[in-house]
Amino acid sequence: MNKHDKYIRRCIELAQNGFGTTYPNPMVGSVIVYDDKIIGEGWHKKAGEPHAEVNAIRSVKDKSLLKKATIYVSLEPCSHFGKTPPCCDLIIANEIPNVVVGTVDPNEKVAGNGIKKLIAAGANVVVGVLEDECNELNKRFFTFHQKKRPYIILKWAESLDGFLAPEKDINQDRKPIWITNTYSRQLVHKWRSEEQAILVGTQTVIDDNPKLNVRDWSGNNPVRVVLDQNNRISRDSRIFDDSVKTLVFTKSEISFSAENTTFEVIDFNQNILPQILEVLHQNQIQSIIIEGGLQTLQSFIDQNIWDEARIFIGKSIFGNGTKAPLLQKKNATKAFIQNDELINVRNYD
Repeated sequence: MNKHDKYIRRCIELAQNGFGTTYPNPMVGSVIVYDDKIIGEGWHKKAGEPHAEVNAIRSVKDKSLLKKATIYVSLEPCSHFGKTPPCCDLIIANEIPNVVVGTVDPNEKVAGNGIKKLIAAGANVVVGVLEDECNELNKRFFTFHQKKRPYIILKWAESLDGFLAPEKDINQDRKPIWITNTYSRQLVHKWRSEEQAILVGTQTVIDDNPKLNVRDWSGNNPVRVVLDQNNRISRDSRIFDDSVKTLVFTKSEISFSAENTTFEVIDFNQNILPQILEVLHQNQIQSIIIEGGLQTLQSFIDQNIWDEARIFIGKSIFGNGTKAPLLQKKNATKAFIQNDELINVRNYD
C-alpha cells in the first residue's frame, strides 16, 4: 500500500463514524500528516457542525507544522458558504502546502471548484486516491446529486418456500407475522437508523399496522413514507401517531390535521415512482428503504429503479399466501444470522 492510499483509507475509517448522522451532508474524514506521522485527524459529525478538515486542523497541537504538512481528505474540500465557511479557505489560511483528495464532490455547489481554488492558491493537489472506495462511502450522497433521487434499498423477508406472508385470516389482528429471528429484526432497525426514510404501501399498513421506527437500536427514526391512493388507512393507525415525520402520497386533498404528517397529492393514473422520487428529492431525502408490500417492491424492481436489495430467507414454510417479489439475484453476496439467510444484491445497471 502506498503512502497516499494508507492515509486516505484512514480518512474513510474516520468518516464512517458519521454514518446516519451527517445528512444531508456527506460523510468525510481528514488526516494531517507531517514527516510520515499523523499529527491531526477529524471527521464530520453532523450537518451544521464543523467539517472534517476543520476538526483535523483544530486537533493539531503544533500549528507551525501545518506549513510543512499534507492534509488528506476523503472528499473534495468545500468552496462555498453553507452552514459553515469554506474548508478551502481554512486550508489556504493555514498555508498547508499539500492536499490529497479521495474523490471530487458531485454537489454542483462544489464540483471541482474547491480543487481549482486550492491550486490557484499554490497548493500541490492530488485527486483520485482510492476513488472507488471514497465514492462507495458516500453512495447515497452521490446518487442523490447525480441521479436526482434517493439511494434506494429494497428490503423484505420471505419464507423458505418463497412467501412474504401466509394467507390472512379475516379475523386476524393487525400485526406482522415474523419470518426472521430477533437478531435479524434488530439488524433491520439498525439499517433504519442509517437511512433517511422508509416506504411502505397501503396494504402493509392495513395488515400490519407498523410503527416504522427505530426501537431495537439506538439512532434517528427515518421519515415514514406511505402510499395511500384512496385514503383507505384508518386514522388510528400507528403511522398517524405524529411521533415521526410522515409523508403520505394520495390522489386527492384531504382534511386531516397532524403536526408531523404531510399529505402529497400525486397522479395515480400516471407512473407514480418518478413523482414520489421527485418529492423525496425536493425534501432532501438521500436514502430510502422500501419495506413493502409485494406490489410496491415489485414496481421498483420492474422499472429498475433501485440500488440495493437486502433479502432475508427464514426457515418458515407457509405453503401459500403472498408470494415474494421476483428479482434476479446477480451481483449477490450471502451471509447468515443464526438460521436466517441474508442475501445482498447490488444493482449496477
